[in-house]
Amino acid sequence: MKRYLPSFFSFLLLTVFMELLVRQGAVGESLFPAPSSVFKTLGELHGEFRQAFFETLLNVLAGLGLSVVFGSLIAFIFSLSDLLKKSILPFAIFFQTVPIIAIAPLLVIYFGFGSPTVIASSFIVSIFPIIANTLMGLESASASQKDLFRLYQASRFQTLVKLRFPQAYSHIYAGIKVSAGLSIIGAIAGEFVGGGGLGAMIDSARTQQRVDIVFGVLLLLSLMGLTFVATLALINKVILSRRPFASLPQE
Repeated sequence: MKRYLPSFFSFLLLTVFMELLVRQGAVGESLFPAPSSVFKTLGELHGEFRQAFFETLLNVLAGLGLSVVFGSLIAFIFSLSDLLKKSILPFAIFFQTVPIIAIAPLLVIYFGFGSPTVIASSFIVSIFPIIANTLMGLESASASQKDLFRLYQASRFQTLVKLRFPQAYSHIYAGIKVSAGLSIIGAIAGEFVGGGGLGAMIDSARTQQRVDIVFGVLLLLSLMGLTFVATLALINKVILSRRPFASLPQE
């Protein structure tokens, strides 16, 4: 709790400061709503916000889960074959460099409106950090460590499980943390064109000039991202306590 108290008090002070600015007329409420107005809107429309929040959350979890599974699998395959890595990795880099908002309309054509497009958008945005970080971790073992495993005639699978994966854990964990935030961004971009969830609420609020709803959605998205980070930190701590890899990151 001591670690998060400064952030909590900073948020509280910023909220009070913005409330005073709006009430004194220094900032127009059409540009930046008073925090009290945002919380009031969250209370009045709690049903709509709750439904949209959980719809987006499920899509994000699906997209992130797919990116972890397929991203790790692709990285493991790349680590075993330089030819495949040189042949396919540039395509993964291509998808990372193209803005997802430019691809999202194509996803609607391919998958239709609704969750499939949102999940695909979240997946495409979040898979590359998993691939890049996992591959970097798998290749981080030193030459002397690899020579030791070759000396004992360890198979490729044994080297992968007992040397490369423990060495790669910290990189995998870092990649998942990055992808957790990107998966939310990808899901919202997908919801802009595919409909549903918090992204659709933002788009609807834009046409109604309801900045209070937009800030309410942003608050919920921030809460979702913080929950992801805290959950990953807890999972990492549990893994660290049960199997203390030398390369595990400390939280």
